[in-house]
Amino acid sequence: MNPKVLILRTAGTNCDYETDYAFQLAGAETALIHISQLIAGKTELNEYQIMAIPGGFSYGDDIAAGILLANEMKHKLADRLTEFVDSGKLIIGICNGFQVLVRSGLLPRLDSEIEQQTTLAMNTSAKFECRWVHLETQESPCVFTRDLKSHVYLPVAHAEGRFTAPDGVLNSIESNKQVVFRYVSADGESPEYPDDPNGSDRHIAGICDATGRIFGMMPHPERFLTRFNHPRWTREKIPDEGDGLAIFRNAVDYARQSS
Repeated sequence: MNPKVLILRTAGTNCDYETDYAFQLAGAETALIHISQLIAGKTELNEYQIMAIPGGFSYGDDIAAGILLANEMKHKLADRLTEFVDSGKLIIGICNGFQVLVRSGLLPRLDSEIEQQTTLAMNTSAKFECRWVHLETQESPCVFTRDLKSHVYLPVAHAEGRFTAPDGVLNSIESNKQVVFRYVSADGESPEYPDDPNGSDRHIAGICDATGRIFGMMPHPERFLTRFNHPRWTREKIPDEGDGLAIFRNAVDYARQSS
């Protein structure tokens, strides 16, 4: 039986169909579920093996990006989310979804408490950044990036993508190997703008929790699934499979083996 993936959506979500398609390509059974259905108990979270929080502008990113959806999750679904994670299941948050995971306290989750320890602030360029970036895959326990190639190429599209935290929190994330991706230049060197599009502390583009089962990243893997998504596919010899698909396949394979 194929693993079941819940694609969480709400007002302002706009990457749900791409994320849904990515998981279907990876071999999962998917469902697009509005958060109100979860809160009302019309959909049971524990019936799924993976939850994905897609990109977009949930609730118009009023107050701060992702914070209203994060508060709904934290104050209305905390017990169910804790049970979901503690039972060994997976959560991925992409772009706005990463902002939600950070602001809800599900990432980096350095202790058992669900409380905010980091944030995603306004880009240092003070503007919306929409471009393709190079990422270096870090050694981490992240389920989603197992055996992923060392460098990947993915698009970003965000205004509040600057990952930042106090030095103590950053040091803990580093020592726990919870950094999953860093921005790098095209030649793999330490980046400057625009290679690092937002000025993140230590060039961090994605992190996981200590178990590797909760994962958040600012770039969009669901936007590079096949060669036809690549900006230079007509001019360069690009592999048929895009760099992003392996992230979804890893999650589906893990869920299938764990069930």
